[in-house]
Amino acid sequence: MTQPHKNKTLATFVATVFGSIGLHRFYLKGIKDIWGWLHLATLPISLLAYLFLGQTQQTAFLFGPLIVSGLVACIESLVIGLTPDEKWDAQYNPDSGRKSDSSWFVVLLVVLTLGCGAIALIGAIARTFDLLFTGGAYG
Repeated sequence: MTQPHKNKTLATFVATVFGSIGLHRFYLKGIKDIWGWLHLATLPISLLAYLFLGQTQQTAFLFGPLIVSGLVACIESLVIGLTPDEKWDAQYNPDSGRKSDSSWFVVLLVVLTLGCGAIALIGAIARTFDLLFTGGAYG
């Protein structure tokens, strides 16, 4: 019995765009993946924290779990996109009967992910230092 072929380009795209809610984990590992469910759980946790504590806390702290999940998804997207095709096929497509052939679109996704992840990480660090040292005086 052959298994469905897992496309590396699609996995990289899903990890880049929808990674903070774990859709890439469900695509690659299936519905039983605990890390995918942990990614997905950060959305309702953040929304509930915003609903119940929204008036007393900074919004960035309330959406902290979702932000951390997004940063982890950026790293996972980079790992997926930079995995060589042979290793990808050995790990995710051993019985699919097809070979992966990544195109330049994967490279563009990796560059986009690296840029967005760097901007998000620098912004999170800057906002944390602003809150710690000035009490949020700059926003």
